[in-house]
Amino acid sequence: MTRLAQTAGLNDIQREILSTVRDFVDKEIIPVATQLEHRDEYPTEIVEGLKELGLFGLMIPEEYGGLGESLLTYALCVEEIARGWMSVSGIINTHFIVAYMLKQHGTQEQKDTFLPRMALGEVRGAFSMSEPALGSDVSAITSKGVKDGDEYVLNGQKMWLTNGGTSTLVAVLARSDEGHPEGTAPHKSMTTFLIEKEPGFGEIRPGLTIPGKIDKMGYKGVDTTELIMDDLRIPANRVLGGTTGRGFYQMMDGVEVGRVNVAARGCGVAQRAFELGVSYAQQRHTFGKPIAQHQAIQFKLAEMATKVEAAHAMMVNAARKKDSGERNDLEAGMAKYLASEYCKEVVEDAFRIHGGYGFSKEYEIERLYREAPMLLIGEGTAEIQKMIIGRRLLEEYRFQG
Repeated sequence: MTRLAQTAGLNDIQREILSTVRDFVDKEIIPVATQLEHRDEYPTEIVEGLKELGLFGLMIPEEYGGLGESLLTYALCVEEIARGWMSVSGIINTHFIVAYMLKQHGTQEQKDTFLPRMALGEVRGAFSMSEPALGSDVSAITSKGVKDGDEYVLNGQKMWLTNGGTSTLVAVLARSDEGHPEGTAPHKSMTTFLIEKEPGFGEIRPGLTIPGKIDKMGYKGVDTTELIMDDLRIPANRVLGGTTGRGFYQMMDGVEVGRVNVAARGCGVAQRAFELGVSYAQQRHTFGKPIAQHQAIQFKLAEMATKVEAAHAMMVNAARKKDSGERNDLEAGMAKYLASEYCKEVVEDAFRIHGGYGFSKEYEIERLYREAPMLLIGEGTAEIQKMIIGRRLLEEYRFQG
């Protein structure tokens, strides 16, 4: 599909990158995605192909071996990848957020140590805020890091780590009370710790356990896990940025660009659902003609295409705002909210167009129908986005009485 979701103002390099990614998606991802997804199989060959394309270092600066591209370029690549298989875009996203946090907030030693290897895909990132009992309430985090000489000792249980098993570097948000007196606001006593590990499951280093993959309704292939820290010792120089108490702000900065990424994923999945719906509608015949010639189906296609276009435009706007150096939490929240909601609606309409066949695992739309709900939750639920949007609007439109 080439008519929907076009982006004006791209330079030659951006267009070349997107063309290369689109070809890779069409040839290497779409033909095997459903089969791998049904087996819940990690897409090793696809990931190796993305490494060869340089996508693991797309936004990492050239001085560290990356391509030094913009958030917009990255988001458009994610949109293309999610169009092929959303799980693959998730593998890239968590890696990207950790690389972004290192680039923005890491010490020079941390940047020199990790970014060149992350650009090559040799070090793969994951990040962790959530815990079993807290959901969106980040201030309720109970995991804790306590300083002991030139080390920190970490204890706690984290939840919903994408890339939890396959990653080799995990950015974990935990409490660190030293230097922060009792009564300090919770978000001012949190620190991001960089945990190095080997890929795998079980006790993969003393004090660190990755129990195994969580069995999910959709978003399969990619490994989603818990992480348990039991007197895990890490060097003090693995505090992101070298100073405690800044973790909440560092994570929120990462999540902000992550929301643009989730919006891009919603756009990609919605595009694929539209492609499947409009194609099937021209092949399936009822009452002597293709169902695409029935007005009810044409109305549905019109609504789907309009939602794809609207979500794409908001995602692009949010990415460009961040690239300009301006605050974009309002735009990112709006884009993530709209794109995920529209994605769910477009996928459901494509499912309806397929009729009974949409319920069959032989048809790709069945996979998309199970994948779309994850976007309603990832990087903050719709309710969280509305809170962010509402607060920012009140800042912008403060009543002067």
